[in-house]
Amino acid sequence: MRNFKSGYSRGFRGSNRRSSTRYRPNRSNGQGRYRSRGPAINPSMFIKKAADAIEAPYVPTHNFTDFPLNDVVQKNILSRGFDKPTAVQDQAIIPILEGKDLVGIANTGTGKTAAFLLPLITKVAKDRTQKVLIITPTRELAVQIQEEFKLFSLGMNMFSTLCIGGTSLRAQAHGLSRRPNFVIGTPGRIKDLTNRRILRLNHYSNVVLDEVDRMLDMGFIHDIKHIVSLLSKDRQSLFFSATVPAATKLVMKDFLVNPVIVSVKTGPTCQNVDQDIIKTQGKNKLEILHQLLLKEEFKKVLVFGRTKQGINRLEASLIKRGFKAIAIHGDKRQSQRLRALRLLKNNQVQVLLATDVASRGLDIQNVTHVINYDTPGTYDDYIHRIGRTGRAGKKGVAITFVD
Repeated sequence: MRNFKSGYSRGFRGSNRRSSTRYRPNRSNGQGRYRSRGPAINPSMFIKKAADAIEAPYVPTHNFTDFPLNDVVQKNILSRGFDKPTAVQDQAIIPILEGKDLVGIANTGTGKTAAFLLPLITKVAKDRTQKVLIITPTRELAVQIQEEFKLFSLGMNMFSTLCIGGTSLRAQAHGLSRRPNFVIGTPGRIKDLTNRRILRLNHYSNVVLDEVDRMLDMGFIHDIKHIVSLLSKDRQSLFFSATVPAATKLVMKDFLVNPVIVSVKTGPTCQNVDQDIIKTQGKNKLEILHQLLLKEEFKKVLVFGRTKQGINRLEASLIKRGFKAIAIHGDKRQSQRLRALRLLKNNQVQVLLATDVASRGLDIQNVTHVINYDTPGTYDDYIHRIGRTGRAGKKGVAITFVD
C-alpha cells in the first residue's frame, strides 16, 4: 500500500501463547461477547497472496435441467440466469430428492442454500402435507434463505414464515397460523415459539441445520437438541457445515440416519482473498481509512471494529467526511440491520461498518474489500471476517490495521 508500510509473507505462522479473547454466546439474543481462548494474534497471520491458493474451477456433471425438479422451480432457476450447478448443488440435489439424510461440507458462498431449497420445494410441491424447518445461527442468514425461497418458489402458492428475534412475535404467530410449509428461523426464537405452543414441531418431517459449526460455536447445542427432539421421528435431516469438529460429529451421530456425505470444501474460505496489513505506526487510523476509501477499487467495503460504540463513532466520522457509510451491530433493531445490508447489496452505500455479528454467515455479493479497522480477537474471527470477500470464484482483498 502506497504511503503506508505493509508486509508480505508466504503462509501463516501462529503463536503458542494464549490470547485474551474468545467468542461467548449471549443466549438471549443470539449474538455474542468475548472471553479468553485461542492462539495469540501474530500479524504475519494476516498476510497471504490469493494467487498462492487458486484452484481449478469445478466442472459439474449435471445441468439443472438434468435434475427431476418441479417444472415451475426449473423456470425460476432459468429466470435467475442459472445454468450449471455449483459443486455442492451438483452432488447434493439428487440424494435430497431421493429422501436421504445428508451432510454437506462446504464453505459459505458455495450455493448450499439452493442445494437444499430446490429439492425441498420440489418435495413439498408433490406432497403439500410436508413441512420443512430450517434453522440458522443468525437472523441475517435466515432472512437471506427466505429471500431465496421466495425466488425459487415464485408462482407455486407456497409460503414460509420467518421466525427470528428482533421482530414482532405476534406477526410470526399470525404467519404460523397460516400453516406454512416452510419455517425458517434462529434457535432462540424457534425454541420460544415452541415453548409458547405457537409452533408445533411434531408436524415437521424435514429439518435443515445450516452453518452447524457456527451454531455450536455460538452455544446453541442444547437448543438444537431440544428442537430436533420435538420433530417427527420419521424425518429427513440435512446438515450443512463449513467444518466438522468433534461437537458437530456428535450432533450428526445423534440425529442422522445413514447420511450421504457431500464434501466440496477444497480449501479455506479465504483462498481467493489477497491478505495484507497496514502498519499504522501511531498514525491516525481514520485518516488511513479515508485515503483508502478514496481509491477507485474500494467500491463495496466491509469495515470491522471490535465495539459497538467504536463502530458508531466511525460511522459518524465517515459520514461527516462525505462517505456513504452505515453501521450494523447487535444493538441495532432488526429492521435497521436488514436495511443496512440492503443498501450495501444495492450499492447505495460504499461502506458497511460492523462488529463481528456481521461476519458469520452473511452472503453479500461482490464485496471488494474487508478492512479490519480493529484487530480481530482470534484467528477464527479473522477468518470469518475476511470470508465476506473473495466469494463465488472472485478475488477479494483483506487489509488489517496493525499498530
